[in-house]
Amino acid sequence: QAQLVESGGGLVQAGGSLRLSCAASANIFSSHVMGWFRQTPGKEREYVAAIRWGAGTTYYADFAKGRFIISRDKAEKMVYLQMNSLKPEDAALYFCARGNSYSVIPSSYSIWGQGTRVTVSA
Repeated sequence: QAQLVESGGGLVQAGGSLRLSCAASANIFSSHVMGWFRQTPGKEREYVAAIRWGAGTTYYADFAKGRFIISRDKAEKMVYLQMNSLKPEDAALYFCARGNSYSVIPSSYSIWGQGTRVTVSA
């Protein structure tokens, strides 16, 4: 059974919105950080946003600031990524991941979901 499962991807027009969800069956503790990353063919995995599980402190990549919002529901063990004003360059496979501390480096996260695909039409 997958420990993290993403959902909510799909096709959206440029300028539109989409909300991604990540359901965790793995334990998530106050010290953990949950992150969202994305990847397109031929490119390395790219940091999008992160949230400290306990305090709820949020962090964003520059391209995500003002457009994306990361949030979590501790009781439900859910992580969300609300994406607004989507651009064609946002199209990618989006992953959620669990890490021990805040980082923008993918290798710092030990548990990953399978990803959910986001397509943005011009």
